[in-house]
Amino acid sequence: MASTANAKVEGANTVTSATLSRELWIKIAKQVGASFFFGVASILIMTVNKTVLTTYNFRAFQVVGLGQIVTIVVLLWALKMLKLVSFPDLSWSQLKRIFPLPIFYFFNLVLGLGGTQKTNLPMFTVLRRFTLIFVSVGQIYMFSKYETTQVNFSLILMIVGAFVAAYRDLTFDLIGYTYVTLNNVATAANNLYAKKKLSGDMGNVELMYYNSLVAFVPALVLAAATGELRTAYEYPNWTSAGFLVNFFLSCIMGAVLMYSVTLCQQLTSALTYTVVGGIKNVVVTYIGMYVGGDYMFELYNFIGIHVSVAANLLYTFFKFKEEQAAKKQKEQDLASSETKA
Repeated sequence: MASTANAKVEGANTVTSATLSRELWIKIAKQVGASFFFGVASILIMTVNKTVLTTYNFRAFQVVGLGQIVTIVVLLWALKMLKLVSFPDLSWSQLKRIFPLPIFYFFNLVLGLGGTQKTNLPMFTVLRRFTLIFVSVGQIYMFSKYETTQVNFSLILMIVGAFVAAYRDLTFDLIGYTYVTLNNVATAANNLYAKKKLSGDMGNVELMYYNSLVAFVPALVLAAATGELRTAYEYPNWTSAGFLVNFFLSCIMGAVLMYSVTLCQQLTSALTYTVVGGIKNVVVTYIGMYVGGDYMFELYNFIGIHVSVAANLLYTFFKFKEEQAAKKQKEQDLASSETKA
C-alpha cells in the first residue's frame, strides 16, 4: 500500500514538473518571439520609409506621416468596435492629462520622416543616437539622475563617432541634419515627459490612439500649407505596383511597430527592450548602406559610423551590467530584510 502511494506521489510530481517545464518553454518562446517581432518591425519600417521617400523619390514625407496617422486611428477604432481592445474616448480631461505628448508625437513623426528622406540611413541611425545623450542630460535636470561613468563614456564615444562620420559625409544635407536633431529633441522630450507626467494606468495603445487623433488636424493643415498635398497628388508613380505596396506598408507599419513595442514591453523586461533596440540600430546601419541608394562610401565616414556602432553596443552592455547589479542588490536587500524579520 505504501509503495503504491509513493508511486502515485512520484507520478504526480513528474506530471507537475513536466507541466512547469512546458509552461517555462512557452513563456521563453513568447519572449523570444516578441523580441524578434519588435526588432523586425523596427527594421522594416525604416527600410520601407526609406524606399518610399528615396528609392521612389516620393517628395511628400508629410503625406506619408498623414497616412500613418490615419491608419493608426482607423485601425484602433475598428479594433475597439470589435471589442478586441478597450480604451475610453478622447475627452478634455484625458487631453489635459496627456498634453503636450501629442505635440511631441507629431514632431517626432514629421521630423523623423523628413530626416529619413534627406539623410542616408547609416548617418540617420548615427545621428538618432543623440537622443540617448539628450535623455541623459534631461534626466539630470528633471529627476536628478546621473548615468554611470561607463555609460557616459559610451555616450561620449557616440558623439565622437557622429562628428567623424558627419565631417566626411559625402551626402551631407543641412536640412536633413536639422530634421534629425530636432527629431532627437522631440523624442527625448517625449520620453522624459511621459515618465514624469503619465501614471501607470494608461497603456501604449490608448496613448497612441490619442496622440494620432490629436495630431491628425495639424498634420493635415501643415501638409496643405507646405504644398505637400499637391505634390503627392501630382506624383507620377501612383500606378506603380511596387510604390503602392511600399506606401501601403509604410502606412500600416506605424501601427504594427506600436503593437510590437507594446508586446515586447509586456512579455519581456525593459532591459530586453533596450538590448533589442541596440541590436536593431546596428542592423539598420548596415542595411541602410544598400537601401535607398544614397549612401556613398568614404573611409573616414565609414570609420566614424563604426565608432558609433561600437559605442551603441558598449552602451547596451553597460546598461545590461547596470540592470544586473541593481537586480542583485534588490535580491540581497530582500534577503537581508527577511533574515532580520
